[in-house]
Amino acid sequence: MTPVPRPRREWHSLPLPLAILEIRRQRELLRAHNLHDTYGAGGERPRRPSPRLLPYRGYDGSGYDPEDVDMGRAGTRFDRNCALPETFPEEEEKGLYSPSPREVSRRLLARRSGFRPAPTLNMLAAAWIQFQNHGWFSHGDNRADEPLDVPLEPDDDWPRCPMTVRRSRPDPVAHTDPTRPPTYENTVTHWWDGSQIYGSDEERCRALRTGERGRLAVEGGRLPDETRPGLSGIDLTGFNDNYWVGLSLLHTLFAKEHNAICDRIAAAHPTWDDERLFHTARLVNTAVMAKIHTVEWTPAVIAHPVTRAAMHINWYGVLPARLRRKVGRFGKGEALFGILGSPTDHHTAPFSMTEEFVTSYRLHPLIRDEYEVRSHRTGALVERTDFDALQALATREAVDRWGWSDLFYSFGVMNPGDITLHNHPDCLRDLARISGEHMDLGTVDVLRDRERGVPRYTAFRAALHRPPLTGFEELTGGDVALAAELREVYDDRLDRVDTMVGMYAEPRPRGFAFSDTAFRIFVLMASRRLKSDRFFTSDYRPEVYTPEGLEWIDRTGMVEVLRRHHPELAPSLEGVRNAFAPWRMLRPGGIG
Repeated sequence: MTPVPRPRREWHSLPLPLAILEIRRQRELLRAHNLHDTYGAGGERPRRPSPRLLPYRGYDGSGYDPEDVDMGRAGTRFDRNCALPETFPEEEEKGLYSPSPREVSRRLLARRSGFRPAPTLNMLAAAWIQFQNHGWFSHGDNRADEPLDVPLEPDDDWPRCPMTVRRSRPDPVAHTDPTRPPTYENTVTHWWDGSQIYGSDEERCRALRTGERGRLAVEGGRLPDETRPGLSGIDLTGFNDNYWVGLSLLHTLFAKEHNAICDRIAAAHPTWDDERLFHTARLVNTAVMAKIHTVEWTPAVIAHPVTRAAMHINWYGVLPARLRRKVGRFGKGEALFGILGSPTDHHTAPFSMTEEFVTSYRLHPLIRDEYEVRSHRTGALVERTDFDALQALATREAVDRWGWSDLFYSFGVMNPGDITLHNHPDCLRDLARISGEHMDLGTVDVLRDRERGVPRYTAFRAALHRPPLTGFEELTGGDVALAAELREVYDDRLDRVDTMVGMYAEPRPRGFAFSDTAFRIFVLMASRRLKSDRFFTSDYRPEVYTPEGLEWIDRTGMVEVLRRHHPELAPSLEGVRNAFAPWRMLRPGGIG
């Protein structure tokens, strides 16, 4: 690969127009060199044309592409952003446990001097990204047989030595070519299609619907209880693994939004049946979520003028809204009108989620160990609680106890954790799952990247065309003490630093909640999730969405969704421009 000259200054230190051009250059470079198909060109997954292109999203993610009916379908593989020869897993005897993932968790991830907040964000921002991730990727249930045995130090108080971690679920149709790295299956659809709400197969989806007027089942203002044995206490929804109150708030909110969209579409099209109303409302609801993520959540977590402008251009283009509506879209470019309505383009590989994308979204420091529930009427403290009272089978009980309004308000005014070293929540480092598995999620996060062949930090950084580092001090931005910790844990070998650890350690651009290295993956994949999806490109039109649906999307943001379904929150949302930034704090005895 011919190296592309790098600018002498980082993109975030350039003037705004030049910085946007530099990000665009990076995206084109990544599109050309960082999309790798794990099925290869040998016909391992025959590309079959779609029998016909339906004007709605398929239940299992199939039928999106005219030449490849299975592209993005649930049950197809994760692809890679790093070249395949770089993605072999580390062997147990040579590198998988070096250094011990548990020691990385204990010495570099664990909260050492208390909780470190992310002051520009609220807890809805933390819940939102998990809510979205569950619609993008899942490796499925890990294998309980032949677990990975993580060695422990003599002073470790973990109750079982060695620590056992379930292996990643293998690809059910894995290839047998030893010259190619192992692959893994995405058990949910790869598309940005709201599958966390609607499910990734027809049977699950229909179990969530009323069968009338296109609506999802919402009983007494909440989702039904899960019906599968042993899962009562969490919501019946499309995907409810690792469930907690933060997810329940958003799953329920957007199920209600779906039903409100159904009512609007039905009013304009009274002869439409349940199926057509459902699929149209799903299109609109999914686009509302994609818009919120693109122009609200992302600018909140990377609050830099350049990235705010770049995400706005991704969705809207550079033309003012009034002019866009007046002239209508013309031409095929994205700059003037944004990606919506532009031609579909997969660039250099079929569309899919990637293992490196999963790695870049390991954002568990966002989760708090302690929570303050406050009154949405007065702002007064109602109760303090820990994470266990809000998660797993206790989820619905927590909603019963404190109610939607107080929980939404509490999440709106409460900061999540800063995404950095020494700030991984204790509650996730000592977590009992519904399955009975006891885990340190910090250990598991480190181990999964090694197990699944994600290159370590310096190799990962190089694969994304970032310049090499001169040492630990440069990695930590001159933090000598942190550099010394990393040097000791990794035995003075910079090349052994884990990717997640390196991304937590590196200095961040101004306003960023996560690393510039992770941002390179988002530069590529955020656009790709829109550009490859015909429902955001060639089929983003009134004939598919209806004029009423497109108007709904255009007029709706997260604040509007909250106010529509929870008007009682209006006082705390007054003047709030971004619902993922801290809301207006109410003061007992009056408005703050």
